[in-house]
Amino acid sequence: MNTTQMQTGAKAALQFYLDHGVDICLSDKPINRMLELKNAGILESPASSDQPVRQPDFQHSGIPESNIPLGKSAARNEAARRALACAAREELREAITEFDGIGIKKTATNMVFSDGNPDAPVMLIGEAPGADEDRQGKPFVGVSGQLLDRILACIDLDRRAEDAARAVYISNILNWRPPGNRTPAPAEIEVSLPFIERHIQLIQPKLLILCGSVSAKALLGRDESISRLRKIWHDYLPQTPELQEGAAPIPAIATYHPAYLLRTPAQKKAVWADMLLLQARRRELGLIEA
Repeated sequence: MNTTQMQTGAKAALQFYLDHGVDICLSDKPINRMLELKNAGILESPASSDQPVRQPDFQHSGIPESNIPLGKSAARNEAARRALACAAREELREAITEFDGIGIKKTATNMVFSDGNPDAPVMLIGEAPGADEDRQGKPFVGVSGQLLDRILACIDLDRRAEDAARAVYISNILNWRPPGNRTPAPAEIEVSLPFIERHIQLIQPKLLILCGSVSAKALLGRDESISRLRKIWHDYLPQTPELQEGAAPIPAIATYHPAYLLRTPAQKKAVWADMLLLQARRRELGLIEA
């Protein structure tokens, strides 16, 4: 850059400052430009104006009401209303797909509804979809799902079995994958609970396997750890008040999630003990031969 270009640039910069009211480079005293404008009558405060200040109207934002995110309690109530209205499994699938009251729907790829034989007397409920489940739209299809299949096979249960006596039906508390496979938030569990509880009512299983801490605590309405909830049978009843009328208790057993077993292989022995309890109850109910 030559001298002429530098001078031209400097003059342009100075003119820019002058145009914006900068008329001194440095002063020993602060200058209140707003006060100068007010004294000159150019700037008036709202209080001196005869016209009332119009407050923004938040009731008419131009956003359709259906697009405004539901609050926590409103979302749960809407979920319960929609779940109760479903009389068939496919209706419930559609209701969950169309429901917008849960934020993780926006970040998930697919809605994960179920897998297995819906006529199975045993229903297993996990926690939430992972990355593999999100891609395929089915529960327990990743590494933990493969481990689950091997565990169930040890007591002659198979999600692919056509024979209902050997079949198992699988779903999750949440139908959408939480970002980063994080633990489901309490608000997400609250909103999802009416849907999974209606799912249970439509399938009408004879026995429930609650797989993981989130599943066990949510469906049993308990705060104890999974280590305290397992090893014993519970009577499951819906936690959603709208679904409680006429509901009959279902025997439920809680056990560790296979993802936890992959991190803590020493607990496989505990899960095997839970499966033996499940096998014994199947015999008691006449679901398999004694």
